[in-house]
Amino acid sequence: MSLIERAMHGERRISYYHYNPSLAVAIVAAVLYTIAFLLTAIQWVRYRAWVWSVMVLSAAMEAIGYIGRCVSVKNPLQRDVYVLQFALVILAPVLMAACCYIIFSRILFLVVPKEQRTFRLCWVPPRWITPIFVGFDIIALLLQLGGAVMISTVEVTDKDARKNLNTGKHVAQIGVIIQLVAFGLFAVAAVRFNFTSKRFTRSLDERYENVGEKEYRIGGTVKHKNWPALLRVVNFSTILILVRSVYRLVEFTEGTTGYLSTHEWALYIFDALFIYPCVALFIYWHPGRYLPYLGFRLPKGAHDNSNSGILMR
Repeated sequence: MSLIERAMHGERRISYYHYNPSLAVAIVAAVLYTIAFLLTAIQWVRYRAWVWSVMVLSAAMEAIGYIGRCVSVKNPLQRDVYVLQFALVILAPVLMAACCYIIFSRILFLVVPKEQRTFRLCWVPPRWITPIFVGFDIIALLLQLGGAVMISTVEVTDKDARKNLNTGKHVAQIGVIIQLVAFGLFAVAAVRFNFTSKRFTRSLDERYENVGEKEYRIGGTVKHKNWPALLRVVNFSTILILVRSVYRLVEFTEGTTGYLSTHEWALYIFDALFIYPCVALFIYWHPGRYLPYLGFRLPKGAHDNSNSGILMR
């Protein structure tokens, strides 16, 4: 059977889980993600990295999602809590993908001189990296949200239960496929930039004022020179989100009776465990340590890549 059927007070009631969920593991996940969320929020305020609010929101969604899962495990017949935790855990990594797009774009504007920001350099028009990929991300998010809600709210006793499940599955699949295609293209461009960016390292010493061996002064603020470390974290997070997206695509394709949907360990390995570093690593390698401007929009001077042009606001 795809759902656990229980008899309570002579009335048939149905759990929304396809297995016996573990409360202990849910608590561990909730605690870890709550700690990560709090530290992410503290760093967000410390560095005044307002564009990083997307990651703060993502971490909050993961924390609330697993806290909600703890509540849902104790009340497996309550639909609203189940839908909430399911939707939040599904959607949070989509927003994390948007964070990777944004930070990669800001690294590119920091490192690459204006005249060399070409399509050939990263296979995407540099000024349009964030708008293009975030646009695809929004579409993927909305589709996955719609599909997740449709799947998680279906009652097996409904007349059109199978039809609604299939519709929700297909909507979610399309959303994940769009995310995989867009994020896959971005992953190739971002990993490739690890190698093509090396030739700009020396020119950074000429364009920005050196403060000792490890820092630059950019627009009156001091930033760490080791921006390749931040780029590596972006690339690693990209790979983890890609693997997680493949897992979700297979899960949606199999349907509610498939192996991944009926075995809880897959959720915690391929989602909770794979996504956690995407939050935790950025707490130490925070963009605010390396990037001179993390407002929602780059100031005009940032496009010139000059020492006096990039300001912290």
